[in-house]
Amino acid sequence: QVQLVESGGGLVQPGGSLRLSCAASGLTLDDYAVGWVRRAPGTERGGVSCITSGGDAHYADSVQGRFTISRDNAKNTVYLQMNNLKTEDTAAYYCAVKDFCGPYPWEYWGQGTQVTVSS
Repeated sequence: QVQLVESGGGLVQPGGSLRLSCAASGLTLDDYAVGWVRRAPGTERGGVSCITSGGDAHYADSVQGRFTISRDNAKNTVYLQMNNLKTEDTAAYYCAVKDFCGPYPWEYWGQGTQVTVSS
């Protein structure tokens, strides 16, 4: 069974950093595009970042220059390095998988990890 397990969330002050991890089983992540999607109370779910099977990274405008997505194929894991965090980044962050980055539905989802940015 496909499983995506996120970790690394927590409480951080504005301007701080966190690194989220997405560890996969049941599929090989380097065959797919992998992304991070976030959901906050009272807001629409929105894509944060996507990395292609070839390593090409894409970012939402709101996180461009602050977040970096990467993959470690040997560990079957994708990361999201989040720097200069803002209170508006507070959300549940979900790892998701599909064939290609772009305007297509996500096929698999993790359970999410909570990121809270507060002073």
